Amino acid sequence: MNNLFKALSHPVRRRIIAMLRQGPMGSGEIAAAFDMSWPTITGHLNALKDSELVSTEKHGQSVRYRLEISAVEEAMAFLMDLTGTGSRTPEDDK
Repeated sequence: MNNLFKALSHPVRRRIIAMLRQGPMGSGEIAAAFDMSWPTITGHLNALKDSELVSTEKHGQSVRYRLEISAVEEAMAFLMDLTGTGSRTPEDDK
């Protein structure tokens, strides 16, 4: 969970996640949306992959990134429980 929130802490990574909500994208497509060096983008993509927010598929020499909804759902459930807006009841803590 720590890696997940660390990955979400950077605005570029949040923008990549927003882009991936539209569907899988190639690394080149993602990189083209930013005015950054390739190694910098690769670092952000690796952080998202390490946190399991995205998964990858290799197609020849290109890599496609896909948003992993289960990791997003886990983070949302944690935040909802933390704020008291989740489905937990006081009886769940007994």
